[in-house]
Amino acid sequence: MEDHPVIFFDGVCNLCSGAVQFVIKRDPFDHFRFAALQSDFAQKQLSSVELKTRGGDSFVLLENGKIYEQSTAALRVLKKLNGLWPLLYVFIIVPSFIRNVVYAFIASNRYKWFGKQELCWVPTAALKNKFLG
Repeated sequence: MEDHPVIFFDGVCNLCSGAVQFVIKRDPFDHFRFAALQSDFAQKQLSSVELKTRGGDSFVLLENGKIYEQSTAALRVLKKLNGLWPLLYVFIIVPSFIRNVVYAFIASNRYKWFGKQELCWVPTAALKNKFLG
């Protein structure tokens, strides 16, 4: 785990699960590992951290022992993907309180727009090694 940044995501959110699959397809160097925010692993790893939002509303990245949330986490992930996605990292210059307004709007509507599953998304056997907890 220490060699791999960990993305914590809302495991019942269709948008979030889709984002995880998006990252997996564009992560040719196998940088990232994943854990649902609802998992025991996430609860243990994040128990001492005061997250900006609770209840699964935050996209969280644990990288080099540091926690990043919301739009900052998303931009740091995009920076490591293949293709043109790293170009979006330029938006890091926009203050996070502005970026996170957009993030919060999407997060608060994600179930309405994209739906919700009853259970956390279960990865295929081939992807099991990317998921923690």
